[in-house]
Amino acid sequence: MSGEVLINLTPMETRVAVVENGVLQEAFIERSRRRGIVGNIYKGKVVRVLPGMQAAFVDIGLDRAAFIHAHEVMPPGTPVDEQLSIGHLLHEGQALVVQVTKDPIGSKGARLTTHLSVPSRYLVYMPDAPHHGVSQRIEDDRERERLRGLIDEAQARQDLEVSGGFIVRTAAEGVGLEELFADMHFLLRLWRKVSERKITAPAPSVIYDDLPLFMRILRDVMRDDIEKVRIDSRENHGKLIEFAEEFMPDAVERIEHYAGERPIFDLFSVEDEIQKALGRKVQLKSGGYLVIDPTEAMTTIDVNTGGYVGHRNLEETIFKTNLEAATAIARQLRLRNLGGIIIIDFIDMEDTEHQRQVLRMLEKSLERDHAKTKCTGVTELGLVQLTRKRTRESLEQTLCEACPTCAGRGTLKTPETVCYEIFREILREERAYSAETYMVLAGQAVVDRLLDEESAAVADLEEFIGKPIRFQVETHYSQEQYDIVLM
Repeated sequence: MSGEVLINLTPMETRVAVVENGVLQEAFIERSRRRGIVGNIYKGKVVRVLPGMQAAFVDIGLDRAAFIHAHEVMPPGTPVDEQLSIGHLLHEGQALVVQVTKDPIGSKGARLTTHLSVPSRYLVYMPDAPHHGVSQRIEDDRERERLRGLIDEAQARQDLEVSGGFIVRTAAEGVGLEELFADMHFLLRLWRKVSERKITAPAPSVIYDDLPLFMRILRDVMRDDIEKVRIDSRENHGKLIEFAEEFMPDAVERIEHYAGERPIFDLFSVEDEIQKALGRKVQLKSGGYLVIDPTEAMTTIDVNTGGYVGHRNLEETIFKTNLEAATAIARQLRLRNLGGIIIIDFIDMEDTEHQRQVLRMLEKSLERDHAKTKCTGVTELGLVQLTRKRTRESLEQTLCEACPTCAGRGTLKTPETVCYEIFREILREERAYSAETYMVLAGQAVVDRLLDEESAAVADLEEFIGKPIRFQVETHYSQEQYDIVLM
């Protein structure tokens, strides 16, 4: 599998596209006014302790206070029977050094932890952890043992004081001692600077700011199968080269400045794919389609055969549609950055072997997802349930806002419904005020219906209240909006 990374930089915005086999798989968007803060370390101030929720709110200098749970304050691995209440751990006005684990999403503030860590290309340093670990994505037991041995050897060679533990990242698979030693030395020097700032910085303030998006992508996404990294900013191309020369020398030759006349996101139709990813319906090549509905609590995905009729029988049609849907769903989760609980309603299959193959296809397609996913299998109702770790806003939350007309419902009341609301409102007004005349201000579609299909009902209402009713079109009113003026 071959891939490319496209980086589009402007003073206001950074956009990154990860393309595999010519198809957009992931999109990252960071705006200068709303830059992601996951990984940043702050010296904050506790502003409110909530014993009933075993949590606290911490001011870290953002518009909304951030949220921390008691278990994120306790030392890692503390037995349940030894855990203290949040009131014993924190008090209002207390200074607290915390790290952001989730960006503010919607109306929710950032999520925090006191279990700090700083990442590099191959390692994650955890100053308060007593042990070393290896990424679970490295499955070969021999490789895991080799990497553990190299970590111990690199630690023994350091001239800086080493405390805490290291996690070996997936990117370290196959690397040697020198690369791990250099990464470890960098992290220890970085942590020394952070430790100094922890003491001197006021609260609230940031004491460690993670790399900008275009550098983070190189650090976190770069793999052997990424053939090119194209960036359309000459100035930042130089910065990216310098960063790669110091930390990722094997990537330098693959980084190039894109000077083409076409916008870089027009390559591989990235702009078009982002627009499609904002839609509710996803068309499959076979003629079937997905319907994706994100809600506050979870995301539901419905699979339909659509126009696909197959060639043999119904079971074969359903099986092939579900197989294609499994691959498409894994891509959509990455592209839209959907997180939390995800419920998938595949088309019902009678053959248990077909069910197993579809589930295996879904799990295999999710293996390339950098976010942690867990599939819990098929429920009693035949639904597939999985979870995907959410650390930042979804693509829709980043690019869109709720529709002001329908307030995010996605539907509008019909003109007929609004007409009957107007009739009821006129009756209420007549009982309360008894005006001489009533003037109804409404949108074009509603007034048209009142003067046409509902004209008989209007006449009956006028006769019932003994008052005339007039109508006036307000072109700037939405279909649901109306006012009744007493004259």
